[in-house]
Amino acid sequence: MTRTTPTPLKTGDNVIVIAGKDKGKTGKITQVISKTSRVLVEGVNMAKRHNKASATQEPGMVSKEMPLHVSNVALLDPKEGKATRIGHKMVDGKKVRVAKKSGQVLDN
Repeated sequence: MTRTTPTPLKTGDNVIVIAGKDKGKTGKITQVISKTSRVLVEGVNMAKRHNKASATQEPGMVSKEMPLHVSNVALLDPKEGKATRIGHKMVDGKKVRVAKKSGQVLDN
């Protein structure tokens, strides 16, 4: 059994791709797959899939987002717009995520 570490990234975070064919592209996380440490990012890592005709759908090619490993994306700093790491801080007795570059609180 493989162990996975929890990712600090959450659905709705703006990220930048730091490795791979889509390096430099930015987008919003639509889904976090914690079991395999992967994320789905809007408009990034697109692949073409063939649809077979059925009663509900018509045949053709469909572009769909494929998962990226969390190590290939970095959170975008809301202040600077550059890649940043994530830290944690206690604010009003609550543990919140903080951007390391600007020190801005990420959780609302």
